[in-house]
Amino acid sequence: MSSSASVVKSVPAFDRSPPVESAHPPAAPAPQAAAGVHPAFSPHWQGLLATLAWVALAAVTLAWPNAPAGFEDWAYTTEFGIATAVFAAAWALLTLAASVPAAHDTFLARPVAAFRHTAPWIVATGLIFAAWEILTAKTGRLPPPFFAPPSSMIDVYVSDYARLADSTFNSVRLLLEGVAWGTFIGFSIGVAIGWSRAMNYWIHPILRFLGPLPPTALLPIAFFFFPSSHAASVFLIALATGFPVAILTWSGIASVNKAYYDVARTMGASDWFLIFRVAIPAALPQVFVGLFMGLGSSFVVLIVAEMMGVKSGLGWYLTWAQGYASYTNMYGALIVMTVIFSSLISLLFAVRDRVLVWQKGIVKW
Repeated sequence: MSSSASVVKSVPAFDRSPPVESAHPPAAPAPQAAAGVHPAFSPHWQGLLATLAWVALAAVTLAWPNAPAGFEDWAYTTEFGIATAVFAAAWALLTLAASVPAAHDTFLARPVAAFRHTAPWIVATGLIFAAWEILTAKTGRLPPPFFAPPSSMIDVYVSDYARLADSTFNSVRLLLEGVAWGTFIGFSIGVAIGWSRAMNYWIHPILRFLGPLPPTALLPIAFFFFPSSHAASVFLIALATGFPVAILTWSGIASVNKAYYDVARTMGASDWFLIFRVAIPAALPQVFVGLFMGLGSSFVVLIVAEMMGVKSGLGWYLTWAQGYASYTNMYGALIVMTVIFSSLISLLFAVRDRVLVWQKGIVKW
């Protein structure tokens, strides 16, 4: 009992007096570095390199006089140098915007993001153009008329615009016509032999026999049997496009999981429903692979056919330029062909991404 009392007495009484304020107020908590806060200025080094590369290109073009090139007089050298200087100024502005994090939340966000992604390629392009200009116009290491500086491309597009534009229009029309026919016929044949055993029995051996034959080998026969060189060229381009489309479509139809058909049949689906709503959608990824392969083959056939038998087109333009030793025009046509063909491939990829949006993440090519 005594021990309990001693314990109770040892507990101090509750102090009800108001707290005494300390003479020194409590120190404010130390500010913590906010996560994700960027500095006011962070240099974008790749953009700076891109700007310097194009400044160097402009300096080489404008300050370094052209070497004597015999009968060749490289026109538009000054205009090309001014254009490269304008591009250098644009890269400088985008580099400044990419270096200021606050600009990422403005209307410059998308251009800055694109510039960040393509800056290494801009550097490489500037260096390639500078080397091209030095080896041709400035030193003549690559002798004319077989090689021409990049500034001479401007002369081609200005002085021979009408002929080049007409050739481009005719080539694109011929290519699209042949690819359209080849895609339609090849896709139809692929679906038929992939779905029907009878069609597979009769058509598949023909495809295996004639398909590997290069369409360009049939040029003499095509020009003999068709009433015009245009019709013969359309046939050859369609043949080059249709074979890979047919093979890949057939492969896609044949590889569809049979369980899909069984489930659809249990729900009362007809054969037409199975073809158009089950088989074809499931085979579309391989169909687009066939389109990609066929489109690449059609470019080769287009140029060869135009070199052999038509009166206007990029292939004809190449032959005409080579015949007159106008290699500058030939390079200008090659650049136009590169832009057109790469644009068509990019368009095919865009259509594929739109059509196969339900398979996003599955298709990797």
